Amino acid sequence: MSALDALPSVRASVEALGLRAHKSLGQHFLYDLNLTQKIVRAAGAGKGDLVIEVGPGPGGLTRALLHSGAHVIAVERDPRFAPLLQQLTEASGGALQVRQEDALQLDLGALARPGEPLKIVSNLPYNVGTALLVNWLTQTPRVWFSMTLMFQREVAERVVAQAGDQAYGRLAVLRSAVADAHLLFGVPASAFTPPPKVDSAVVHLVPKADGACFDDLEALQTVTRAAFGQRRKMLRASLKACAKAAGMDVVTWLESAGIDPAARPQTVPPEGFFALARAWRTAQSRR
Repeated sequence: MSALDALPSVRASVEALGLRAHKSLGQHFLYDLNLTQKIVRAAGAGKGDLVIEVGPGPGGLTRALLHSGAHVIAVERDPRFAPLLQQLTEASGGALQVRQEDALQLDLGALARPGEPLKIVSNLPYNVGTALLVNWLTQTPRVWFSMTLMFQREVAERVVAQAGDQAYGRLAVLRSAVADAHLLFGVPASAFTPPPKVDSAVVHLVPKADGACFDDLEALQTVTRAAFGQRRKMLRASLKACAKAAGMDVVTWLESAGIDPAARPQTVPPEGFFALARAWRTAQSRR
C-alpha cells in the first residue's frame, strides 16, 4: 500500500476538520473517485507530466492526479485546506507542490519546466472559471500543452460553441483564436457536496499550431466586445462607434471582411472576426 492509499478518504478528512464549502469562493467538493479518475484519464495526465491544478480544495482530484504519476502544482487560496494538502504533500514523496496564492495572478511561464509538457487539470471554482480561462488563453508565451477543465455546464457550452449556436459569443471567438476544444462529458450537480444549482461539464482544450493562431487578441477583444455587447443589433449598428474611433466607415469595413453589414454577431464565424480585427488594427496604426 502506498502512502497515498493509507490516507483517510477525502470525505472523512473534510469531516474530521469540520470544513464547509464557501459559496463566496465558488467551492463544491468532489468526492467521487470514479469521476476524478475519469477526468485524469481524459486529460491524459501521467508519469512525467507537470500538472497545474487550481482550486484543489480538500484534494480529491489532486489524489487522482498523483496516482497517475504526474507532478502536481496545486494553487489554493483558501488557507483552511492547508492541513489536508500538507498531508498529501508528505504522502506524495515530493510529487506535489502547494502554492497558496490567487490563481488569477498566476504566471504559468514561471512554473513551466523546459522539456516537460505542462497540463492544466482543474475543477475550477465557479466564480472565477471564465476569468481564469481568458487569462490562460491570452498569456504569452503559451506554455500549456493542454487544458482539461470543469465548468458550469452553461460556461462549458460557451467555450465550445460554434457560430449559430445559442451559446456562441465572445468567449468562443477568443478560444477559437488560440485553441481547439470539445466538451468531453457532463457532470450532474449531485456529484458534488454541497450540490450546486446547475450541472457541470468537462472541456478539453489543445493549442493550435503557431501558424494557425490569431495572435492580436487585444484587437479581437475590442471588436467582439463591441459586437456582442449589442448582440441583437445588426453589426453595422453595433460596430459603428468602433469603426468611427478607428477612422473607418462601418459598412466598408464589414464588406471588406466578407461580412454582410446586416448580419448579427452570433452568425459570424471566428474567421470573420479575425478579419475585422486585422482591419481595425491596420486602421488604428495609421491614425
